[in-house]
Amino acid sequence: MQSLQEKASEWSGVDSADAFAIDNTNLFQKLGLQTFINLSTNFYNRVYDDEEEWFRSIFVNSKKEEAIQNQYEFFVQRMGGPPLYSQRKGHPALIGRHRPFPVTHQAAERWLHHMEKAVDSTSDIDDDSKIKMMNFFRHEFHQITSLPFLMKPISNSIVVLVI
Repeated sequence: MQSLQEKASEWSGVDSADAFAIDNTNLFQKLGLQTFINLSTNFYNRVYDDEEEWFRSIFVNSKKEEAIQNQYEFFVQRMGGPPLYSQRKGHPALIGRHRPFPVTHQAAERWLHHMEKAVDSTSDIDDDSKIKMMNFFRHEFHQITSLPFLMKPISNSIVVLVI
């Protein structure tokens, strides 16, 4: 049985070492808070303007301003900055926080499409940082989508994660 990391690497096409190369550079110090705010704003403007109703519907119960704040605070924290997200919302727990949403492969690819466009159009992000960030995003989103495939029912009401 594949681990969550192995499944994410297989589906994303990004090796774990490349996905976590963001840990080798403090991107928060390199890029600064405003860059992450700009990135998240750019991203969510694209999401909320998406022409695909099925994709927009995933975000229908979210306030855009709150989504922007949640995302940039998580990015800042994950990429070397202060724990803004955890101070306000607790542990990030990406898989658990995304469980209520229909995060399918199709949705992940659409999310990644918008994130790649946002990363590319955020002028303060250098090419090396763009590569590191997109590798991380691809791997993490496919990790979230692979979870159901690693769940094993052991009775009618109990499911365990096989890692």
